[in-house]
Amino acid sequence: MKATAPPAKRRRGPRLAVLALVFCSLLVPIAFLFNRFPAVYVTDERPQQEIDLPSHAGFASVGSVVKRDSAGVIGVNVEAQDSSEKISRSSEDSHNGIDTDSSSISTEPKALPPPKIEQPVLPPPKVEQPKPEVKPVPVPVQQKGDDRWIRPPRVQNADEVEKAKACQLEFGSYCLWSIEHKEVMRDTIVKRLKDQLFVARSYYPSIAKLKGKEALTRELKQNIQEHERVLSESIVDADLPSFIKKKIEIMDQSIARAKSCTVDCNNVDRKLRQILHMTEDEAHFHMKQSAYLYNLGVHTMPKSHHCLNMRLTVEYFKSTPLDPDDSPAHKFNIPDHRHYVILSKNVLAASVVINSTVSSCEDTENVVFHVLTDAQNFYAMKHWFARNSYRESAVDVINYEQIIFENFPEFGTQPLYLPEEFRVFISSLERPTEKSRMEYLSVFSHSHFFIAEIFKDLKKVIILDDDVVVQRDLSFLWNLDMGDKVNGAVRFCGLKLGQLRNLLGRTMYDPQSCAWMSGVNIIDLDKWREHNVTENYLQLLRKFGNHDDEASLRAAALPISLLSFQHLLYPLDERFTLSGLGYDYGIKEEVAQSSISLHYNGNMKPWLELGIPDYRKYWKRFLTRDERFMDECNVSP
Repeated sequence: MKATAPPAKRRRGPRLAVLALVFCSLLVPIAFLFNRFPAVYVTDERPQQEIDLPSHAGFASVGSVVKRDSAGVIGVNVEAQDSSEKISRSSEDSHNGIDTDSSSISTEPKALPPPKIEQPVLPPPKVEQPKPEVKPVPVPVQQKGDDRWIRPPRVQNADEVEKAKACQLEFGSYCLWSIEHKEVMRDTIVKRLKDQLFVARSYYPSIAKLKGKEALTRELKQNIQEHERVLSESIVDADLPSFIKKKIEIMDQSIARAKSCTVDCNNVDRKLRQILHMTEDEAHFHMKQSAYLYNLGVHTMPKSHHCLNMRLTVEYFKSTPLDPDDSPAHKFNIPDHRHYVILSKNVLAASVVINSTVSSCEDTENVVFHVLTDAQNFYAMKHWFARNSYRESAVDVINYEQIIFENFPEFGTQPLYLPEEFRVFISSLERPTEKSRMEYLSVFSHSHFFIAEIFKDLKKVIILDDDVVVQRDLSFLWNLDMGDKVNGAVRFCGLKLGQLRNLLGRTMYDPQSCAWMSGVNIIDLDKWREHNVTENYLQLLRKFGNHDDEASLRAAALPISLLSFQHLLYPLDERFTLSGLGYDYGIKEEVAQSSISLHYNGNMKPWLELGIPDYRKYWKRFLTRDERFMDECNVSP
């Protein structure tokens, strides 16, 4: 007869299967809860990348890791490493005229070979500040000293620096927002009851084991039960009974007597540490929830704005077309006019940029605005700017996706990319206790590099981001002689190309060259075509871009933008555009009022409820009033 397994062994398999099923059923909702918002929720996003850098005061060789987070946003983390070399490999090759593995960006387009996987270890460049090749443009505003623009960092200890850095790496600008909006703790009595309960529970097991302490044991147990009963019925101070102060005093006396006894400190310490870890885990859990809601709020188009776009689109097809004689289309291609280009998917944002620029301009008769938008918002934009006039200026709304499809069929239906924003962490290797600085670096997106092909008849344009407010007349920029330069921009010398050596690959570059910011950029289209910027962009795109992965394509915007203009940049005065109004709470009011333009780079855009209240007033004063569709959709930024 064939032997059979014992009953216990026969049931082991089903038991393990049931336990595994229960475990998986618990993991699924937890994973769903902790998952960040998916990319489908992102409607009016500025995709942010993350870069953790040492400051240029103490360079180290860096290694880069590109990863994709659960939000569908690319993160680029650059971790500092030790290096003992003192001569830059890139600078040495450039000095000797040697190009070992790449091609430099020149006036003629060259074929770039595919990059190798191995990255050279490049030592730190010199600390000296680079001298600009050209004299920065003067800013026609009265200055009161540079001390208003530079705020000395607050010195913190190493633990605070690491905690702040870890928080910002994980949650980004939410950390700044949560610190600024931290409320004073309420219900302090309830908190004190919980603290007493934690301490009493920690001492109770050790006191219960002591001989001759039966009365104290019963007293602690009774007080613990009474505290638990009170906390089960009251969660705020207003719900507590009137005799609660008496209970607190009795518990304090019991805890004092327990502390006076000789107990095993290891047991008490272990219990208190368990409670501490539970509290920390609970706090981190709630912080993740808050950060999720914050990111959802800053990356999702408000319902009222979506309503406005839909109403404008429907009204466009219901309304009669404009009379051709009344159309300002004859102004759109006149090279001698002053042409501004705006890339935007937000009707209100584009309207504020145009209104602020026109309000600050003395003569608007020859001013033309070209708004590049996507197919989804094209008709809403057309109807909005047909309903609203901005003095004598003309507004040309262009469907970017359609014009790219018609003129560049090899790219297919390329979507409209807004200016890319990179979250940059800058810390000093020489002063590790100094607080790390978080900056938002905005650069051109892939869509910007086709502007010269879209506006073939124009010679010069000014590109404005849709999160910019203009407060002074920009007419003096049209008379600016940039020489042989293409892009007039504000430099950001907090970030040098030498700190991005592994992100830039083996393409030759000047490691001391500063990064630059988009926001307000004057572009010489004739020089653009002469230097073949678009062709060089396409070559760099084949080198850095991954056409199968949109996240990698967006991440490539940083090296492509920096390399495309590293020798073609005309530095504007650093006080020409005041940046940081979308994340920095420390900007002084007089500084903001005296700036020529304000740039709301960062997550907290002024049209969102999460926008910084002190800065939203500069944006709201240029908002169109008495608009019927805004009232019907309850748009109240």
